[in-house]
Amino acid sequence: MHVRVRLDGANPRRWHISLLNRLSSMPGIEAVSVEVASGPEDWPVQADLLFRLEALIFRLAPNGSLPVPQTDLAAWTHPAAPDLVLDLCGDAIAPDPVWRVAYDGGLGETGLLASLLAGRVPRLDLLEGDAVVASGRLGADYRGSIALSFEDALARTITIVLAALRDRLAGRAGAAMPAARATPPARPARILASRPARLVARSLVGRLYRLCYHAPHWRTGWRFLRGPDLIDLGRHPEGGWQVLPDDGRRFYADPFPLAVAGTTHVFVEEFPHATGKAIISAVRFGPDGPEGPPIPVLEEPYHLSYPFVFAQAGAIWMVPESSAAGTVDLYRATRYPGGWVKEATLLSGVVASDATLLEQDGRWWMFATVRDAPPGAPPGSGCHHDALHLWSAPDFRGPYTPHPANPVLVDPSVARPAGRIVARDGALIRPVQDCAHGYGRALSLARIDRLDPDGFAQTVLSRIEPGPAWPGSALHTLNAGGGIECIDGSGRASRLKARFAA
Repeated sequence: MHVRVRLDGANPRRWHISLLNRLSSMPGIEAVSVEVASGPEDWPVQADLLFRLEALIFRLAPNGSLPVPQTDLAAWTHPAAPDLVLDLCGDAIAPDPVWRVAYDGGLGETGLLASLLAGRVPRLDLLEGDAVVASGRLGADYRGSIALSFEDALARTITIVLAALRDRLAGRAGAAMPAARATPPARPARILASRPARLVARSLVGRLYRLCYHAPHWRTGWRFLRGPDLIDLGRHPEGGWQVLPDDGRRFYADPFPLAVAGTTHVFVEEFPHATGKAIISAVRFGPDGPEGPPIPVLEEPYHLSYPFVFAQAGAIWMVPESSAAGTVDLYRATRYPGGWVKEATLLSGVVASDATLLEQDGRWWMFATVRDAPPGAPPGSGCHHDALHLWSAPDFRGPYTPHPANPVLVDPSVARPAGRIVARDGALIRPVQDCAHGYGRALSLARIDRLDPDGFAQTVLSRIEPGPAWPGSALHTLNAGGGIECIDGSGRASRLKARFAA
């Protein structure tokens, strides 16, 4: 297949070059060429000024939005007619099949910018005529920055385009869906005019907050289960939650309770603010609650979190998140709750967040969101929260095979795992994070409607937010075990209080 990419020749960006390179490396793509177009006339010049101002205030290094010399496009020529035109400008007239990129109904990069400036979570539609070839809602790791949100969305656009082409080449093109209605256009120039002052104000407030408080600071909530759990309730319990104490110099998050031989431990991410790198710790629970502070049980040279711990095959196992290393690793306990030794690397070369295992009908499935970038890639290289990938294996130890439809879901509000998948009344309930307007802002419970080698589908049943029963601005993990139910969410830890208490 010969794919021709139609783009703004007067304003080529680094993400265009990344798209061209990745297209050319796809199996089945024999040629990739560029058609230089005039580009959208309504791109506001203030947008580039805003991007530079954000880079200055937030100390950012531009990535996908960075302009590149027009000469970088010179190598992408091919005389033959294309089999498919990927139109990034939105006004191509060609006899060949044309895919257009629309964000909330607005075409091209200007449509994306307008959606972000209006405070929306952009929906990308890849259009062929009036039919939607592929779609997804695009997440952002840093919602406070238009520049980084713009770059994360462009990176995920590449993911969706490549997946749609892969499916087209394999004859797996999905059924056509109605396109999103065009939303009322934002007024970029007017909004952009007000953003510099808002950026400076936000930067000052953020700096003052970080002088006084550790940010972020999470906290773990727990309760004894003596009635319906959160899945059955669909809301916070009447009695609320107790908080696992911390000393203000560290936080505990991602709680996973597990009962072994009649004793329950809760495994957590322990994040010391002084080191900026998390480890895995565990605390034993007795009849009155936690018996002391969590004790470190696993540390690596890189950040660890989300200690997915489970019993299987006569042993206790853990799959902690190690996305900073670009791996998903399996550990076995030799002196439970400690003595963890690495037994296998289940996945490598992938930035996978919150890997969650499930055994279903004799096969093991792994759920995780994937950032489509190498480990250590800078901000703006893609979102960690919005693209759900699946893998399956005959045994929990592997080998794991990626689902042919990966990513099976692109939506920051319902993609990222938030705890163990639970069987309830003949259905599988998957806790998911709602990261649409910020990391871990709320928790939703989704019923898995389809899980097989050909597809995946889920339906959100309920959404649980922070509130009077769980104050704060975030709620992003739910797990139960050994008669204990745990959640976590945002907290506040004073730097001054911790310093004077030391």
